[in-house]
Amino acid sequence: MMSKSVKTAVSPTGQRVAAKKRALAMACSAAFLSLAGWTHAQAENLVDLYQAAKGYDAAYLSAKAQAESVQYQVEQTYALLRPSLGLKGSINRSHFGADTDVPSAYAMLGQTTYNANTTTKSIALAGKMPLLNRADAAKVDQAEQSLIAAQADLTIAENDLAARLTQGYFDVLAAQDVLNTTQANKKALAEQLASAKRNFEVGNATITDTREAQARFDLASAQEIAATNDLRVKRIALDQLVGRTDVTPSPLLAPSKLDTLAPGQMDDWVAQTANAPAVRKAEVGLKVAKLEIEKAKAGHWPTLDAVANLSRSKIDSNSTSATAGSGTTALIGVELNVPLYAGGAIQNRIKEVLALSDKAERDVDNAKRSVALATRQAFSGVQSGLAQVKAYEAAEASAKLALEATQLGYRVGVRINKDVLDAQTQLTSTQKDLYKARYDVIVGSIKLKQAAGTLKADDLVDLNKLVAQ
Repeated sequence: MMSKSVKTAVSPTGQRVAAKKRALAMACSAAFLSLAGWTHAQAENLVDLYQAAKGYDAAYLSAKAQAESVQYQVEQTYALLRPSLGLKGSINRSHFGADTDVPSAYAMLGQTTYNANTTTKSIALAGKMPLLNRADAAKVDQAEQSLIAAQADLTIAENDLAARLTQGYFDVLAAQDVLNTTQANKKALAEQLASAKRNFEVGNATITDTREAQARFDLASAQEIAATNDLRVKRIALDQLVGRTDVTPSPLLAPSKLDTLAPGQMDDWVAQTANAPAVRKAEVGLKVAKLEIEKAKAGHWPTLDAVANLSRSKIDSNSTSATAGSGTTALIGVELNVPLYAGGAIQNRIKEVLALSDKAERDVDNAKRSVALATRQAFSGVQSGLAQVKAYEAAEASAKLALEATQLGYRVGVRINKDVLDAQTQLTSTQKDLYKARYDVIVGSIKLKQAAGTLKADDLVDLNKLVAQ
């Protein structure tokens, strides 16, 4: 009778456990199929996505169009030093009428009024060739410098696109790793929860163990939901960057080995910043400011032009006193313009551009210091990240051994359920930190080269060797 009573009491609990196991198995199967679908999707490497982004990213394409437009601006300024030729035509009709002082010829005919109509037709071809104009020469030099600045802006845009793509690419891989780790943690906690329930049913554990395991399992479920959403958000951001949908980055090769920085000294990286695009742009600004001084001083200088003119005129008139006929006029010569007084505008303009030149010098100093500071910070971040990766790798190995030892101790009765849960949580936390540190180093190495102004497309090719092809 007692045996029957026990069987009746245990059976509903066993059914509930079995039902939960079936639900857990179905959830794990769904997660596995989802992960398998992601893994077997057509993966794309970093270089291919970079080329796609260069044809889609609005910020980069805007900078590219701006750089192309500056080339035509330079050609416009070259026209200031080239000859110009123009064609001008005119037709003028004049009428004169008088009631007094009628010419004798009209008076003899008995006319008391006098009307004269004259039509003048002319066409002229005028040419001009600048011989001396210091202001225009300075404008040409400024335009050539602006082309260098535009190329620096384009380089900055290319480097920014490469850094943003690298960040987005490895953000997706990091989010995927976190999701995988979270799912593995949830599966392990589910097994520990089932074990705690079995031990409680047979009287080998208290309800506290079950409650603790259930709390950890519920927390892992919430973390899985958050990790899934984070992966979805990161993938949407990457899709937006390259102009495609459902982009699947190729995962890191396993095991992944991160190379040390070359050169390995901070001062060597800072020395490379002298040619950084931001520094070049600031230096161009200084050169333009100095040319602006020359252009302002040119206001005191005369200008000299060679001029030529060829015109053809025809005059038709009904007046006996007017001369009718046609003729051609040719002119060639030199035209000199000498400024004498401009109301003090030139002197004040010179003072203005001198102050602006001082500002441009300060801008160069600021650009050099800012680039050097960013390079030092990026270098320190990568060096620290490399050290963290090594430390986390050792911590992960230790956490795995600790979990195995704790699980063994739990089975033989020298460890409690909470010890296993703590060890499992510690392993998961360490793995997440390891993944983050690893991806931070990869992205940081690109941002270091971006800060120093040495980032090239070949750097993405080298970085692409870290992912599966």
